[in-house]
Amino acid sequence: MLIDTYGRVATDLRVSVTDRCNLRCAYCMPEEGLQWLSKPDLLTDDEIVRLIGVAVASLGITEVRFTGGEPLLRPGLVGIVERVAAMTPRPETSLTTNGIGLKRTASALKAAGLDRVNVSLDTLRPDVFKTLARRDRHKDVMEGLRAAHDAGLTPVKVNSVLMPGLNADEAPDLLAWAVEHDYELRFIEQMPLDAQHGWKREGMVAAADILASLRTRFELTAEGAEERGSAPAERWIVDGGPHRVGVIASVTRPFCAACDRTRLTADGQIRTCLFATEETDLRAALRSGASDEDIADMWRRAMWGKKAGSGLDDPSFLQPQRPMSAIGG
Repeated sequence: MLIDTYGRVATDLRVSVTDRCNLRCAYCMPEEGLQWLSKPDLLTDDEIVRLIGVAVASLGITEVRFTGGEPLLRPGLVGIVERVAAMTPRPETSLTTNGIGLKRTASALKAAGLDRVNVSLDTLRPDVFKTLARRDRHKDVMEGLRAAHDAGLTPVKVNSVLMPGLNADEAPDLLAWAVEHDYELRFIEQMPLDAQHGWKREGMVAAADILASLRTRFELTAEGAEERGSAPAERWIVDGGPHRVGVIASVTRPFCAACDRTRLTADGQIRTCLFATEETDLRAALRSGASDEDIADMWRRAMWGKKAGSGLDDPSFLQPQRPMSAIGG
């Protein structure tokens, strides 16, 4: 079990399989990109599977989410998914992706045992997409979403970040589109995880503004805390159902008290929080011959020291020194 001093138990493992990405989203990284991790620094396929196996067999992990960077850029991803889905007990498996590669991989991922996907899409307008992502790949994302739905990777969840002056007016249109195509839409407040450290709270579209915009067109009924559990998104029933929309308000409505996540970076570091400033090096332990129980003990100690909150509400908040692409979204 992965328990911390506040009584929270981690059952959800986020695994970054690569730091590389084929977009350059303005809220994540600079236009020129980043210096990627060298191949020897990355965990191998076998190392990723072994660490997940320790987490599932010895530490109570029941959900595994593959992230990046862009996880579909990892050549061995389908094989990793297949090996994880074959574990006993079998964890629920999911993937967070920008969707560009889903058209060619969705069927293979489903066959390998992937349960569902989360796809990032911030706008319905190709020109705005190109401005936000600095790449002209809107059509590819739309085709990837359809492929994921057709392959049965459902519910297909769509994650959207709204930014003033670019797409802040699109919330109602995005929800109408999601309802039409049977996707579950979730808005995410922009968080201070950009490599250039340019985030400013006053430049963020907050949850209250998003909900106010949605209510100009839709009737929203709160789903309630009991239904939410430890999920990061607060959800609302749209026009009486069955469709729902979620808002992940990490900045203005933090949910740290119910957090059940632990994170493994692409280079084998354990992070207790996206905003943590300390890491625990499992890669070095693996490569120096540590046993599974040694690794499990290191993981337990790391999680025991998890802080009460993200620190976003502290005026002296320090941004993580590594960007989101390196630590997993």
